Amino acid sequence: MRLPFLLAAIALLTLQACGGGDADSPKFKTLSGSSPLVIGHRGASGERPEHTLEAYQLAIEQGTDFIEPDLVLSKDGVLLARHEPMLDSTTDVAAKFPASRRSTRMMDGESITAFFASDFTLAEIKTLRALQSRAGRSKAFDGQFSIPTLDEVIALARAQSTKTGRTIGIYPEIKHSTFHAGLFGANVFEDKLVGSLHAAYGNSASAPVFIQSFEVSNLQYLATRTQIRRVQLIDADDVKSDGSMALVPPYRQPYDFVVKGDARTFADLLTPAGLDFVKTYAQGIGPWKPYLVKTVADGVERTGDTTLTIQDRRVDGSTGVIEAAHARGLLVHTWTFRDDASGYGFKDPKAEMAYYMSLGIDGVFTDFPATGSAALKTLN
Repeated sequence: MRLPFLLAAIALLTLQACGGGDADSPKFKTLSGSSPLVIGHRGASGERPEHTLEAYQLAIEQGTDFIEPDLVLSKDGVLLARHEPMLDSTTDVAAKFPASRRSTRMMDGESITAFFASDFTLAEIKTLRALQSRAGRSKAFDGQFSIPTLDEVIALARAQSTKTGRTIGIYPEIKHSTFHAGLFGANVFEDKLVGSLHAAYGNSASAPVFIQSFEVSNLQYLATRTQIRRVQLIDADDVKSDGSMALVPPYRQPYDFVVKGDARTFADLLTPAGLDFVKTYAQGIGPWKPYLVKTVADGVERTGDTTLTIQDRRVDGSTGVIEAAHARGLLVHTWTFRDDASGYGFKDPKAEMAYYMSLGIDGVFTDFPATGSAALKTLN
């Protein structure tokens, strides 16, 4: 064998071993072959009070591709960025309004007494300031930042897209659609959302927007109203009291299924038939991350701290959900990665996100976008 031919053969084998045998092969196993998205979960909520313009701004500075405003409605019908309709834990409402402003409402089958956003006008809500609600996180910014509207979040994303020269998308979640329909009327929430999004981005599937929901009927309705992409969120209720995890019943259901008497669970939506169903009204799924990676509590201590936790679980690869969704043309965005919370089978949050990315996940929601950006760089 001549030396040039031998060197060329060795180079080819080396290239193939590194996964680069075809110049046209996609670098990532994502649906499009492009880089997975880093999504700022409630903004950079690990470092700033969630759902504030300051949290979203920090997420953008840390390299996030999308910022996520969860949405609820005020008394006067304004879309606000809040994780829940209750204002108690994320704002200083109790210090500024009397207890008589609390009300008791049924939400998703549960009676809740709280300060509900739907009992306050936008002007009243603008007097409130955000609080860090998650235990163990810095309270240094409590009382400093106001509660933004969806329109303010959109304005920030568009201004930062212009300033940075890269597209900053938004990823709004419709919170408790059935609850809001009971207060304001069927699809009022969804119509308001579509109106704001179309005014800012047009009615286009190429808009830098995903609309997400844990309910189904509202996404089906939106499929008749907009070309903007929609994502079916997939929840679960399968973590045992000892911290172990097994994907076994009982599972949660979308609340609109409960109301309609539809017996299907979130887990059912990840079966082949379920994914085929989701495909009829959405472009992606957003499963809780344990649905996607197999982990096993085998009693082996792996983290070096002599204590068995969920971080010590053996990681056995993909469950097949990513691949099944991709086979149907569905994106897969998963949640939630946190630097200050344990991951199933992972102690290092950057390594955890990089692992999911390596499997072909299309996007990760993280409270710490800087860590997500760093995880992506390890795969570049």
